[in-house]
Amino acid sequence: MASTESTESGSPESKGDRSHADPDGKYPMKVLYCGVCTLPTEYCEYMPEPAKCRQWLEKNFPDEFARLTMGNAPKQETKAGDAPPAGEEEEKKKQKRGGRGQIKQKKKTVPQKVTIAKIPRAKKKYVTRVCGLATFDIDLKEAQRFFAQKFSCGASVTAEDEIIIQGDFTDDIIDVIQEKWPEVDDDSIDDLGEVKK
Repeated sequence: MASTESTESGSPESKGDRSHADPDGKYPMKVLYCGVCTLPTEYCEYMPEPAKCRQWLEKNFPDEFARLTMGNAPKQETKAGDAPPAGEEEEKKKQKRGGRGQIKQKKKTVPQKVTIAKIPRAKKKYVTRVCGLATFDIDLKEAQRFFAQKFSCGASVTAEDEIIIQGDFTDDIIDVIQEKWPEVDDDSIDDLGEVKK
């Protein structure tokens, strides 16, 4: 008898554990995945482009689309009358799947100027700093390799628009830049001389 009481008392506890489960659902459940965002269709509204998901669902599974739209209808009615255009604007602002959002940054109108400076390193040793090549759409990595090969020394890209060359090449570098990149004219190159870091 003790064994029958434990099984009877065990069954209500197991039913209590399933109280959060869907009582009408059949297990194992069949989940319908969206062909656009690859998530279950209930989660399409949280994706960056829910309109595409809705179109796919309406085309491929109209009965499921009708069921989901009936559930979402009261939420849409509470919004303002201009809800569809606002939704379209939000879609354009949201990020695309799989990366950063598409934030269009305005290009800063930086004057096209190349500055060359000689910076003391230790006692009688110097480094040459070249800034502003990026304003002429010159690849800094390529320029760094070119300077290292041309002057047989170390060179590195240290900042967003700065190349450091090991050694004092302020006299030669102006001619080399104009020779390699003809779009950089003599007026747009400034030699600042010796500058402290």
